[in-house]
Amino acid sequence: MSLKDCGNHRIYRRKIFRRIIGGILIFLLLVLITILIIWAILRPSKPSFVLQDTTLYAFNASIPGLLTSNFQLTLSSRNPNDRIGIYYDRLHVYATYDYQQITLGTSIPPTYQGHKEINVWSPFISGNSVPIAPQFATSLGSQQASGSVFLMIKVDGRVRWKVGTFISGRYHLHVTCPALINFGSESTGVMVGENAIKYQFLTRCSVSV
Repeated sequence: MSLKDCGNHRIYRRKIFRRIIGGILIFLLLVLITILIIWAILRPSKPSFVLQDTTLYAFNASIPGLLTSNFQLTLSSRNPNDRIGIYYDRLHVYATYDYQQITLGTSIPPTYQGHKEINVWSPFISGNSVPIAPQFATSLGSQQASGSVFLMIKVDGRVRWKVGTFISGRYHLHVTCPALINFGSESTGVMVGENAIKYQFLTRCSVSV
């Protein structure tokens, strides 16, 4: 075989290789465009969260600079989408006071939420002798002495969207739920045990994805 024939053979193989690569790239581009069009038509909406109630088992700031608390929450989440499912891959629930975290994060098991479905979770969150910054400890003590403490219940995690057989990448989920805890004779809670008080809220939470 002549050198000219070998050269032509290599050129021919390169052309075939380039056509295969070009065909794959065009196919991937068409798939991506199709997904984007479907995504634009469906317009996925973020889930809505509601803090239904909080059962308070302990809330003790008697030791200066330290807070011990124990809650059980009832949180509900609703998927408002008609054709899009939601995977909750990782959720952590915790409480904050004046932007400072006062409990450990409690994990909610991964779950799938179908179209228009509602999920309800009842996690326990607690913190034992959590250090509180001096400026926060002073305001916390004065609020508790006045009969009420304003907390924020937060949920951080990651979600994925499901459209037919297509599943998106992970998106960060941030949920914030206000909770006003009352103490003393004017408490709006209901005794559910020797040392437990349940507070009904039905408070809508702010959600960002």
